[in-house]
Amino acid sequence: MTLRKVSPAMPRSRSFTQVDVFSTTPYSGNPVAVVLDGTDLSDEQMQHVARWTNLSETTFVLPPTVPEADYRLRIFTPEGELPFAGHPTLGSARAWLEGGGTPRHADHLVQECAAGLVTVRRSEDRLSFAAPPRVRTGDLDDDHVQRIVHAFGITREQVVAHQWVDNGPGWAVLRLTTAEEVLALEPDLTLIPDAMVGAIGPWPEGSEYAFELRTFAPGIGVPEDPACGSMNAAVGQWLTSTGAAPSSYRVSQGTRVGRAARIEVTADSDGTVWVSGATVVRVRGTITL
Repeated sequence: MTLRKVSPAMPRSRSFTQVDVFSTTPYSGNPVAVVLDGTDLSDEQMQHVARWTNLSETTFVLPPTVPEADYRLRIFTPEGELPFAGHPTLGSARAWLEGGGTPRHADHLVQECAAGLVTVRRSEDRLSFAAPPRVRTGDLDDDHVQRIVHAFGITREQVVAHQWVDNGPGWAVLRLTTAEEVLALEPDLTLIPDAMVGAIGPWPEGSEYAFELRTFAPGIGVPEDPACGSMNAAVGQWLTSTGAAPSSYRVSQGTRVGRAARIEVTADSDGTVWVSGATVVRVRGTITL
């Protein structure tokens, strides 16, 4: 019996965008690359493209597998796939809408991803996603806190509180005394090479922003993320549920890496936390895959 050779799929052009998320100042937020048609691409091809874009995340839009969703999203970092990520959720929703996507509901759309279904609300020029459930909560163990403190180059006394804020990527966070302490961090990430960790500290009362946040993700090849929607979502769930933050507040992020990200966090009366910010398409074109 003679086996017939099956030729691989021929490369073709696909719509490609890059969206600036969490800033209205051009090129000052966190960019996400979006391939608007990821059908017939292998995992290896998606990962290869994500390494090539070299952004914190690259996403691929696919047909949904459940009737409740408008589309399905796969999210890749330069080193691997994530079940959920915040700024790629908002940026991909913006790209999908501007690419001609029509949601089933006028005021919101539903994204399917490995973490489940995520609602993205539409209001004026803003998009907001509902924070997904956390898969891990509670205080960090003492050894883990001490390793982070050592890598951050701070003292244990500077840590006001700490928490697992994991909604998929594996986040942990330390709360420091002030925003200035957060901005002063010079972490040695070689000491925590697998970490997914953030630091948050409050600005003085009456400031434009309630908190300064920084997120470090050496575990997925991203030393410092300019703006992190997933961490803001989980930290928002933690802070608003414990009374450590009001039901609505604003966060500044990206300052130390030359960005100007501005994130809004709001908790509804039922406890649902929404994360919102600007989403602006900066690059439109095609990619041949």
